[in-house]
Amino acid sequence: MNISTVKEKILQATLIAERVTGKKESLPILSCVLLDVSKELTIRATNLEAGIEIRIPCDVVEKGVIAVPTNVLSQTLRSIGGEKVSLKTDEGNLVIESKGTRTLIKSIPHDEFPALPGGAEGSGISISRMNLIEGIQAVSYAASPSMIRPELGSVYVSMHRNGLTCVATDSFRLAEKTIRGEKGSTQDILVPLKHALEVVHILERTEVDDIKLSADESQLTVSADGVRYVSRVIDGTFPNYTEILPKKYSAEATVLKSDFSEMLKKARVFSGNEQNIGLHLYPKKKVFTATAQSADVGEMSDSIDAATSGEDTDINFHIGYLADCLPSIASDSITLCFSGAGKPLVIKGVSDPTFTYLVMPLNR
Repeated sequence: MNISTVKEKILQATLIAERVTGKKESLPILSCVLLDVSKELTIRATNLEAGIEIRIPCDVVEKGVIAVPTNVLSQTLRSIGGEKVSLKTDEGNLVIESKGTRTLIKSIPHDEFPALPGGAEGSGISISRMNLIEGIQAVSYAASPSMIRPELGSVYVSMHRNGLTCVATDSFRLAEKTIRGEKGSTQDILVPLKHALEVVHILERTEVDDIKLSADESQLTVSADGVRYVSRVIDGTFPNYTEILPKKYSAEATVLKSDFSEMLKKARVFSGNEQNIGLHLYPKKKVFTATAQSADVGEMSDSIDAATSGEDTDINFHIGYLADCLPSIASDSITLCFSGAGKPLVIKGVSDPTFTYLVMPLNR
């Protein structure tokens, strides 16, 4: 193998691949990237649950394949000051040269490197890269960090003819975001949370406008210009969340998102370790108040301007569960839809019909 390429391109590709490499000491090949040179350089990495390949333009003198530890390669490339680097093999090892520097990295037999599965290229949807990033970020915080119940530790992605819907829940709250796509096919999958967040990380470092999302029963494939990420999907059933969405509401309050956010920030200070906040809605008096108290800090009671309707309501929530959804709402104003004591609250943006957030109340 003998090539030359732009240092920044291969460094960025290596850093992305490094996040996907495995950490199993019993399989040292998983801590490596595979450098495969034919017409261009392809960098591959996998941890057996997910894999990535990134194609990089380069000047090819000689084709070849080699596997080297990812962290050693990334540290070496970081330390190089030149704009271009050359990579070649010397007695089975990798030699990197640039601007007067020469580094030799010991290789690992590449025959042991697992094959990256092919994608379901014949089906899927084309979608805006930024829209997919927004869709995952709008719901991922609502997924459970634990995989004890895999369906709750995943992001549910429902592909349909008009785009896709992303949903996540940990059974205490639920977030749903619908984004538009083109050339759609129908497919429902459960993507483990860590892999969904990895998709966001990769796409944030990709410049192409549109990407392709495709899936089959065992894997999700995200394809962008020169990048292909493959993730396993969960073999399970996502809760039928539409059944728990309230069909009618007993009271509503429409407030400025910024006012509600500031009120929650203050309540955090006074709510102590339990982080409980009481919401009090009295439509006839045109009052919307939040209360919080702590034996160590004190207590607060703040009212904000609100357009209110319905029945008087007193209900308690976890502050974090209310605050987490606010960055996902594009609208300046939000509507809090109460369905009664002990029943869930639904939060929506006044001018953002694509996002719905449900949160369960506390017992007291």
